[in-house]
Amino acid sequence: MHVRLLNPGGVLIGSNCSINSYVLLDGRVSDLVIQDNVDIGPYTHIWTLEHDPNSPEHATESGPVIIENNVWIASRVTILPGVHIGKGAVVAAGSIVTKDVPEKTIVAGVPAKPIGSRDNALEYSIDYNPRWK
Repeated sequence: MHVRLLNPGGVLIGSNCSINSYVLLDGRVSDLVIQDNVDIGPYTHIWTLEHDPNSPEHATESGPVIIENNVWIASRVTILPGVHIGKGAVVAAGSIVTKDVPEKTIVAGVPAKPIGSRDNALEYSIDYNPRWK
């Protein structure tokens, strides 16, 4: 509920994903690919387009965002254009992701930096069925 899509045609979402309320998904210029079993917490913003702060014309920059299988993105995360988040990675609440996140890496902070790793086989499938649809 209350998910905002900027150009839905540029947003590809796999199976068994949980996208919580007030998430913004940007597919305006480059593709936003969310693979299977991805959990995205509320108030998260995922951008494929931004402004270049060094441009005198306030020009834009874009890049695809790829989120691989079994990624957990906690609440109030911002992911910037051109970022690739590897399989099984975890992004802690309130983080701003400006660079690629390797497989099974746990990142946190502003900007997000590795703080640990995920040590499991990632055998789960998200089966979230809210009472209201």
